[in-house]
Amino acid sequence: MQTSDTLKGALLGLLAFGIFSTHDIIVKYLGGTYSPIQIVFFSVLFGFPIVAFLLLRDSTEANLKPNHPWWIAGRTTASVVVGISAFYAFTVLPLAQVYAIIFAAPLLITLLAIPVLGEKVGWRRGLAVAVGLVGVIVVLQPGQTELSLGHGAALMAAVGGAVASVIVRKVGRAERSVVMLLYPMMANFVLMGAALPFYYIPMPVRDLAAVAVIAAFALTASACLIFAYRRAPAVMVAPMQYSQILWATVFGFLLFDESLDTPTLIGSIIIIGSGLYIVLREDRGGTSSNTPVLRTRTRFGSPSALRVAPFLSSERRGPRPPQSR
Repeated sequence: MQTSDTLKGALLGLLAFGIFSTHDIIVKYLGGTYSPIQIVFFSVLFGFPIVAFLLLRDSTEANLKPNHPWWIAGRTTASVVVGISAFYAFTVLPLAQVYAIIFAAPLLITLLAIPVLGEKVGWRRGLAVAVGLVGVIVVLQPGQTELSLGHGAALMAAVGGAVASVIVRKVGRAERSVVMLLYPMMANFVLMGAALPFYYIPMPVRDLAAVAVIAAFALTASACLIFAYRRAPAVMVAPMQYSQILWATVFGFLLFDESLDTPTLIGSIIIIGSGLYIVLREDRGGTSSNTPVLRTRTRFGSPSALRVAPFLSSERRGPRPPQSR
């Protein structure tokens, strides 16, 4: 792979996560007026045309019945938890603090890969996970600050994102990508729609347009990630997710009068350092049979975002099992 392609891939990854950060800013802005339930519902509603387009393009002769219904049910549940938890956390907590907590997800993926994927984690990666989780404790400051529902929501988003990602690594190649995308969106639509009458506030056209922009940004950022991973190796693109802490610091200060406190800064450095170490260890090869962190390419927390891996030819290793009819 040429150096210029690698650089372009890294820059596209940086752009993608910048767009995702802008997506989160709009969520935070709307969260000052509307419930996360309402925001998730309409963002998923506006995302359905994307799914319809994928359905039209998918020429596979198969139905939408999953091959692994229990795993898909687990991923769907985790995805619903991630969407509502992340949107709520962005609404009530400083942006940088939410990102710092959510950055623990790759560490949790490494842990969950042991029982779910049969991953063997050596003492170096195990120590990196432990250090990273210490960073989360530094951010939360238990005993010194009052932990709120927002902190719990951010932690739930990290845990749910890790669970969903590991399940994708477990059964993703045996399932159609439309199935992996459609079920969580349908669950969000039905569950958030059922709760919507209790939280609904009429939205002017401007705010409806803002929700549509959320869905559009999720699609645009996902597309940028797809092109980034096609041009550059994962070890160059994956770390770009940590740039979101910079976006959060700048946007939080300019738009929401937020500042990056010392515990969040120190905790973020610890968490990011641990995550980067795990990514670099996995890229060396021979330390992991599944490389769960490097292969977790989709940015969770956006209910209408696309999964990246199905669009990468390198991820398709052999035919999928026949679909049930």
